[in-house]
Amino acid sequence: MKLSEASRDDLPDILLLQKDCYQEEAELYDEYEIPPLTQTVEEINADFGKEQFFKIEMGDKIVGSVRLLLDGTIGKIGRLIVHKDYRNQGLGTKMMNHLESIFPTVNRFELFTGHRSERNLYLYKKLGYKEYKRQRMNDKLELIFLEKIKTPEC
Repeated sequence: MKLSEASRDDLPDILLLQKDCYQEEAELYDEYEIPPLTQTVEEINADFGKEQFFKIEMGDKIVGSVRLLLDGTIGKIGRLIVHKDYRNQGLGTKMMNHLESIFPTVNRFELFTGHRSERNLYLYKKLGYKEYKRQRMNDKLELIFLEKIKTPEC
């Protein structure tokens, strides 16, 4: 297993993995026009110019990815994905812990997920994220926003 920063050359593989992973989320909400599923190669390339992408590889295959957008001292985490054949092996936790450890100027991490995404909510709460707001998107989906405040080392 290798965890590293992704390059622009990795984006087509990350986009394919993203679409595969978010298909399950779409099924949970019966909503298939969500941005992770409709994103184009051009759009992910534009995101790459603003966000930092990370990947986990097994051999030469990308099996996980996550993004981080720095906004001052806030790190906005997005699109944490792990291929279904590699779930429940701690890869999501590894990526989250990696992000939290390599950005020393970030004192607050934020992310969001859907209200029915129990696996995601379980992981984030296990990692110390706490809900701070909800936003109803439509009659099918409510987003839950979570945060983790970094405490200074003693």
